[in-house]
Amino acid sequence: MIVEEERIRVLEGEWSPLSVAREIVAEGVQEDPFYVMDVGEVVARYNQWRELMPRVEPFYAVKCNDDKLLVTTLAALGTGFDCASKAEIELVTSIGVRPERIIFANPAKMASHIKFAARVGVDTMTFDSETELMKIKQLMPHAQLVIRIRCDAASAQCPLGIKFGCDPVTEAPRLLKLAAVLGLDVIGVSFHVGSGASETGVYLRAIQYSRALFTLAASVGHSRMTLLDIGGGFPGGRDTSIREVSAVINSALETYFGGSNVRVIAEPGRYFAAAAYTLAALVHAKRELPVKDDCEAHMMYFMNDGVYGSFNCVLYDHQQVVAQPLMPTSAKPQPCSVWGPTCDGLDCVLPNTMLPPLETGAWLVFRDMGAYTLPVASPFNGFPLPRVRAVVDRRVWASIKHLWPLTESHFVVGSRMTGPQSPPARAVEAPRVFVECALK
Repeated sequence: MIVEEERIRVLEGEWSPLSVAREIVAEGVQEDPFYVMDVGEVVARYNQWRELMPRVEPFYAVKCNDDKLLVTTLAALGTGFDCASKAEIELVTSIGVRPERIIFANPAKMASHIKFAARVGVDTMTFDSETELMKIKQLMPHAQLVIRIRCDAASAQCPLGIKFGCDPVTEAPRLLKLAAVLGLDVIGVSFHVGSGASETGVYLRAIQYSRALFTLAASVGHSRMTLLDIGGGFPGGRDTSIREVSAVINSALETYFGGSNVRVIAEPGRYFAAAAYTLAALVHAKRELPVKDDCEAHMMYFMNDGVYGSFNCVLYDHQQVVAQPLMPTSAKPQPCSVWGPTCDGLDCVLPNTMLPPLETGAWLVFRDMGAYTLPVASPFNGFPLPRVRAVVDRRVWASIKHLWPLTESHFVVGSRMTGPQSPPARAVEAPRVFVECALK
């Protein structure tokens, strides 16, 4: 995703992402779709994670959303990072993250990416096959390897075991022995139960498998088994919680790794990203379908973002998105469909839904749109990608501003009505203050 400049508005008083979106629209110059990104949501989720799973270090999965502001905020809070490519490693290291806070968690890596990781000092990486071991032996024999096993959740939004992970019983022992013969250093075990997993018991099974492999690895010569990576799969929507899954993980870790010095990390993506982003899109056209065979009238709404843009998540991430009018209304919902702006008939966001009657020029908002949307969006047919408009509550900002790599010159203070001004000699006193900060 390319953004000209990432800015944060620091808000005082009562506000919400929807109220911020209404203010942006009320300015009368906004036509393109845009995101409202609530930095405070990211901070709150980090604090909740550390409270519920204090032993598990979050390594944010950059693939989920590589918005530089999000990545920089998580880096400032102290997370590690799960990177899957040279470009993701470049992004994370460019903001000052040290290589020991990065795991190259792609079990099938390109040779040039392994060479790059070696050059910048990212030594920890995953594998799940014999060919990957041979490649690493040739290109980076000093790598700190983590064997990835397969243990799938009974239900997941995006199953991953069909592509990655060796069988923990039949394949993993052979690979551990081969790594020892090749003189490669295996330091841990990783797994991923599936993105957006809805089963919690799967973590118990996977940690059981991992414990058995720790014992086996030590018996074949891998004496430095010190890392357990429990992967991702954690929910991220506003109405979801990790409390239940954290209890399962904590109990399993105590049972199978209690009293040990094993470092435990995880690879949450949507947990941090999803709820922090709210998307607003403009309805620019509509078409009423004629009534046929006693069916109700059906309205087609066309908006300026679709499945080639932010709503690629409908096709690729199996998301169930929900539209709501930006402006409150008491009008009765009616059958309709919502379409993207391109000329492709595939570009349908909601084929059947219920919305109150909308006029052209109305805005729709979609919550929980931060996961697997921005990184995959394209400007197909010439339609622009949404801009991210970041906001944070002043109290949250006061607690974390010293963590960001910013100086006073990055801040411009101005009122909502008059816009940005030169930095004043003293603080602006107003019912509501907006501080814009550019992350370079």
